[in-house]
Amino acid sequence: MNFAELGRAVARANAIRFHGHEPHSHDVPHLVYLVSGTGKLDVDGRTVLLRAHQSAWLAADVEHSLELSDDGMALGPFLDPGAVPPGGRTRILGQMRDLDDLMLVLLCVAPESDEERNPFRSAIEQVLRAVTREQFPLTLPEHPVAHAIALEAPYFDGTLSELAQRHFTSVRHVQRLFLDETGLPFARWRTRARLNVAIVNLRAGQGMRTAMLESGYTTKHGLLKAVSRECGLPLEELLSAPQRTVELLDEAA
Repeated sequence: MNFAELGRAVARANAIRFHGHEPHSHDVPHLVYLVSGTGKLDVDGRTVLLRAHQSAWLAADVEHSLELSDDGMALGPFLDPGAVPPGGRTRILGQMRDLDDLMLVLLCVAPESDEERNPFRSAIEQVLRAVTREQFPLTLPEHPVAHAIALEAPYFDGTLSELAQRHFTSVRHVQRLFLDETGLPFARWRTRARLNVAIVNLRAGQGMRTAMLESGYTTKHGLLKAVSRECGLPLEELLSAPQRTVELLDEAA
């Protein structure tokens, strides 16, 4: 079905759901959700292909444009000013059942006033915050060198020795700073920081491969072994059903 043709039958304010829109930005955070078809989202100097039930969570003032396929339809609910995506600008999300259910109700209800929209904004934000919550609350070290290493460590695929060299310090000094200021040895702090990245990606519907690559793991087995050790889940169960990892984490919580 050609949704673009149907889009001509509705008011311009709603027609953008079927046609997409030119480059623009909003002064509040914003969600671009694909109801159907595909959409090419240009944002932050890159083009992201969104498929049905995928979405992009954008911070305020992030310029973006959207080109929809003929069978494409998108929703773009505004969020409250405090609903900022992790990283501060953009977070691409895979399919999430809770968000799908909310968007279906939003389509059916079609709220027209802020009084009607606010409950939906709150509900959407609850889903987004649940998805992006960190599995392990971690303390960032305050020492400038240790702090810089902590920000880089989850994504750097080298050794602690290489990290220390990059920051003109010694392995021993870094280890002492992390233990004194975070209460954890560097190796365990880094493992938990990597797992936070991986689990956020899994909760966001990005799949095991993306979670593995984004968190610096080179194999699925290595990632699941770390999840098993840090979260107390049987490795055999994770390996036999890796797609259920998030469900198993929630059940164990």
